[in-house]
Amino acid sequence: MEPNPPILIVDDDASSRKLLARMLTSAGYVCREMDSASDALQFVREKQPAILLLDFKMPTIDGAAVLRRLRADPNPAVAQIPVIMLTGYGESEVTCLNAGADDFVTKPVNAEVLRARIESQLRMHSLRVQLQQQNQELEAWRRNLERDLAAARLTQQSLIPQKPPTLPGWEIASCYRPVIEVGGDIYGWLPIKNGRWLFWIADATGHGASAALMTTLAKLLFHHGHSEHEEPAVIMEAVNNDLRGIFSGRSFMSAMCVVLDPKSGQATVAGAGHPPLLVTRFGRGTEAIASSAPPLGLVEQSSFAETILELKPGDAFTLYTDGLFGAKRDGGPRSTPTQLAGMLNPFAASAGALLDLMLKAAAPEASESPPDDVAAVVVRRAN
Repeated sequence: MEPNPPILIVDDDASSRKLLARMLTSAGYVCREMDSASDALQFVREKQPAILLLDFKMPTIDGAAVLRRLRADPNPAVAQIPVIMLTGYGESEVTCLNAGADDFVTKPVNAEVLRARIESQLRMHSLRVQLQQQNQELEAWRRNLERDLAAARLTQQSLIPQKPPTLPGWEIASCYRPVIEVGGDIYGWLPIKNGRWLFWIADATGHGASAALMTTLAKLLFHHGHSEHEEPAVIMEAVNNDLRGIFSGRSFMSAMCVVLDPKSGQATVAGAGHPPLLVTRFGRGTEAIASSAPPLGLVEQSSFAETILELKPGDAFTLYTDGLFGAKRDGGPRSTPTQLAGMLNPFAASAGALLDLMLKAAAPEASESPPDDVAAVVVRRAN
């Protein structure tokens, strides 16, 4: 077996073949000679030479016909073999190129010209092969990424609550719309002592699999925090300390949480770098309660102030992420929580109706294809 792919010389003229073979062998190339076009096609399919030097004018099957068969081969390694056509004066180089030749030389062949064109074709073929390999590697990487994102999507879907809790006298509506398969938004609700409930929402930095991992961590930290503490400021402080201890400030998330007493209607709020909580008073408009601390995990020893609310029948509070206030697709100005508060109907008949109004008012285009991750939870005291 030859150490390197040979240059295959195909010419029915024996003297021309021998001359070319000596010329190329003396220049350091490995050569193989054939006088039959059909035999050459069979050899090319089996061995795939480095270059094919093909005479244009041969009996039975001419060089153009050989080229057309070669280029139509289903094996890309065969169909893309570089071919330099050997032509005589007066023969059509255009016909050669149209048939699929990469280059041509005229007889009598100049050795330096032939070597230069062989080297040029070998370089281009090598680059083409490298590009194909890179494309294959990119395609494999894309498939692996899609599998990772699919796994992350399933993981994140399992983390997002699919059904709200049943609280007598209260309505709960929620939505989650990631901009790609997975996003950095997550929310949840947990029962705590004395019949109260913790509602929380978080927005981690980034998108994709890394954001999905952060949302997984966020849920674990809030579950851990609520198991040991009862008040929102203390829960947020515990989550901040844990997140800071893990990432040392390199990753962070905004968050807002509300502890609700369903019996009395009292709610206690604490926020960390998160968009303001919107409190819709039935028939009396909407107010915004801002976060009192920087995002979780960003600084040590954050101070979390609490705000206490009294929710009467028809009142509601809304937790949401900043995807609602992303740039408009038409390049228009961003919405703001204050603008949104003014657009909401304080006479909304249900939590679901209030959530729909909020989504349409803040980002009409987000209903089908959001420009950023969108998540929201509306908790309303029934009339």
